[in-house]
Amino acid sequence: MSYLVLSYIILFFYSLAIVLIFFYSLAQFNLLLNYLKSKKKKTEKVKFNFSIASEIPFVTIQLPIFNEKYVVERLLNTVSQLKYPIDKFEIQVLDDSTDDSIHKTKEIIDAIAAKGIAIHHIRRKNRVGFKAGALKEGLKISKGDFIVIFDADFVPKEDWLFQTIPYFKDKNVGVVQTRWGHINRDFSLLTKIQAFALDAHFTLEQVGRNSKEHFINFNGTAGAWRKSCILDAGNWESDTLTEDLDLSYRAQLKKWQFVYLEDIETPAELPAVLSAARSQQFRWNKGGAENFKKMSKRVIAAHNISIKTKFHGLLHLLNSSMFLCIFAMALLSVPVLYIKKIFPELKILFNIAAFFVLTSIIFFTCYWFTYKKINGGGVVNFFKYVRMFFTFYTIAMGFSFQNSIAVLEGLLGKKSEFVRTPKFNIETLKEKWKENVYLSNTISKNTIVEGLLVLYFLFGIYSAYKLNDFGLLPFHVMLFIGYGYVFVKSFKTS
Repeated sequence: MSYLVLSYIILFFYSLAIVLIFFYSLAQFNLLLNYLKSKKKKTEKVKFNFSIASEIPFVTIQLPIFNEKYVVERLLNTVSQLKYPIDKFEIQVLDDSTDDSIHKTKEIIDAIAAKGIAIHHIRRKNRVGFKAGALKEGLKISKGDFIVIFDADFVPKEDWLFQTIPYFKDKNVGVVQTRWGHINRDFSLLTKIQAFALDAHFTLEQVGRNSKEHFINFNGTAGAWRKSCILDAGNWESDTLTEDLDLSYRAQLKKWQFVYLEDIETPAELPAVLSAARSQQFRWNKGGAENFKKMSKRVIAAHNISIKTKFHGLLHLLNSSMFLCIFAMALLSVPVLYIKKIFPELKILFNIAAFFVLTSIIFFTCYWFTYKKINGGGVVNFFKYVRMFFTFYTIAMGFSFQNSIAVLEGLLGKKSEFVRTPKFNIETLKEKWKENVYLSNTISKNTIVEGLLVLYFLFGIYSAYKLNDFGLLPFHVMLFIGYGYVFVKSFKTS
């Protein structure tokens, strides 16, 4: 194969990656327009009148837990203190734990039960189906027409049920989802960038889709389901790592409506160490790819949804697959420097790189509105945003290799276990959180490759000076820093 042919192949895939990311950014910009329009249009939804006792429905609260010794007490005490008639709800503690936290959990449950609250400690003989299996098991014996789900690291506010359950008066509503808050947002750089990314999802994306009745997803927690909706959609399934996204799409294909409440915040704790964030990212991205493989044909074939909803649905399912494009673009950008030098006649093809700059501007604009919603506007906050945006952009690229592996495994159908994200309860443990027994000291095999990528993009920086071509220098500097951050932090527990 001649150098020219190889150069054309590299340039083709490099350009393809850039163009795909550009079109994805246009879809995000469309969601931003939807988001801004939704602020001008307030639609009153029919709701239960809780001042009438007969309109208050019975609710089952499901708490799926697995080895949560650090947060289980906070979770159970918080949920047991939710304001709601004591004869109108039950709590199911779906405990798949395999460690000594079982005994502590039972003690707390017994103390809560002594107050007259209907709380049940549900244990399974095995973890078949992991979280989806536990939820499905609890559903069999649940008494409520509505099922509320909280993961172990969530701390719902006292009036949460009064703020959400009324929306189920509309019999077409299958899900009510609230926005996640972050109780440890400012704990570290890692928690800040995670909060930054999640805020964009819970404002721009969820509102942008929901306001136009496009498909959104139940986020696995901090939301409520109509029990009949779960059953009508085929119940929980565990063949993907993101069972919440899977059931969400099956329900919406059945024409169930989702209500997203941006103004109702449910606080939770973000992963505070890289290993925990890494495992969560891997599960979410692999699960997203698995759901694209499982649900995309059903979305395309559906006769009861619009073309635009299909388009946004497919892009939603392809969210995680964008990391493949980012990684491909990054990896090929170094040889592209040399191709440009060797074959100046191909110069016109390099103009395609301008799309990446435009893409970055679009993302910058979109994320500013989501940042402003949470943190407020003004000149000072704008400059804080600029710093946070480029920090996020840089470190997100540093995750692109491991997330690409996750996507490939999902698309290729490689199965793996549901790896839980260890919870810390940092506020209570103070510095002792570093002694968390659930933290893994194992270095991911991907870390070795990430270390090599640090050197690779350092070579890209060197190449800019060697070839006197600085067009990609900012990109390579960001990649060098991003992968360097991920590589170094992989060896630390703080």
